[in-house]
Amino acid sequence: MKEFFKVTDLDDALELRFGFDRMGKENIPVQAASGRVLAEDIVADVNLPDFPRAIMDGFAVRAASTFGASDGNPAYISVLRTVAMGEIPEFSIAPGEAAKISTGGMLPKGTDSVVMVEHTDAIDETTIEVFKSVAPGQNMVAIGEDIQKDRTVLSKGQRLRPQEIGLLAAFGRQSVLVFKQPVIGILSTGDEIVPIDTVPSVGNIRDINSYTLAGLVLQAGGIPRQLGIVKDDYDDLLNMCKRGVAESDMLLVSGGSSVGLRDYTVEVLSAIPDTELLLHGISISPGKPTILARTGNQAFWGLPGHVVSAMLVFHAVVQPFIDHVSGLEPAHLRRYACPATLSRSVASSLGRVDYIRVKLVEQDNAFVAQPILGKSGLINTMLRADGLVKIDKNTEGLDAGAQVNVLLFAV
Repeated sequence: MKEFFKVTDLDDALELRFGFDRMGKENIPVQAASGRVLAEDIVADVNLPDFPRAIMDGFAVRAASTFGASDGNPAYISVLRTVAMGEIPEFSIAPGEAAKISTGGMLPKGTDSVVMVEHTDAIDETTIEVFKSVAPGQNMVAIGEDIQKDRTVLSKGQRLRPQEIGLLAAFGRQSVLVFKQPVIGILSTGDEIVPIDTVPSVGNIRDINSYTLAGLVLQAGGIPRQLGIVKDDYDDLLNMCKRGVAESDMLLVSGGSSVGLRDYTVEVLSAIPDTELLLHGISISPGKPTILARTGNQAFWGLPGHVVSAMLVFHAVVQPFIDHVSGLEPAHLRRYACPATLSRSVASSLGRVDYIRVKLVEQDNAFVAQPILGKSGLINTMLRADGLVKIDKNTEGLDAGAQVNVLLFAV
């Protein structure tokens, strides 16, 4: 195995994710695909729409028949027919004629626009006055104006949102090929950790980390599998880690990543077959004593025991690994950031990346980022934070008034 506790640069740590294979693929119903990662390109097999369609209630006309129309000089147009919803009109409209049409109706031949009904007045059952001219293409959608046939409209490696699901439905797709969701095993360690349904005695704490990490896994598109709590015992930890490796696609072990006398994670990794320690220590704060190992094709993480450190390591490092194995392509990553002005100076150390928790406050139609300082074991600092400010390893702190991008927490 690698040398024990040798700090790795954050960028180098992130580069390791490309050495892990992606998940397999599966066909699932379209209605169950929101949030999943597409495993195939989608090429439009039809034009959308595949007929010229009205997008307003009114009258389908040739635009030229309305040119110059105004309140004082209306255009007089004969209403030839009414187009029923779902009807394919078998007639044509000549200059000076119109067909009454509803939103979504198919425009007859000879028409290229729709006059809104509120810009007309009926003289009798067959004649209308038009008080406002329209341009060709106005108030209608042409064939292929939305989506053109044979165009690649969705790409392999992008996460499907409700709007992409709607597009698949428009093509008549009942199922879609997606990457399988990774099952992420979560294991808490420590003699002091007790289940959340237990009243902790003095010196004990409830298992916050596994529940917090499970929520983060869900947000990242994975399937969390909470494996329970293991005391600081080598044999118990080894058995539970073997179980976690067998039952999951990635394993997160909370606690046991530092260099204390009772932290057995590195020793346990030595005893698991086909395992390689990739790093022990990342140049970030908080979260420096993070472990990453490869067990077969699975990532095995040893995360800090402090809940805030574990969460920040997840955001900075673990989530990009989940994104990768989930099939998400870098070009389709969506990390939402908000520009803001830093309210006070913040110190940091050269040679490491610092993540500062901040609260966003709106002032004068702009956002101010207020740093939330506190120890890495205090979850209230995350409760008050809206996101993180990343301080680069080559930057020695940020001054008050600096312009920053706040990496927003998912809602």
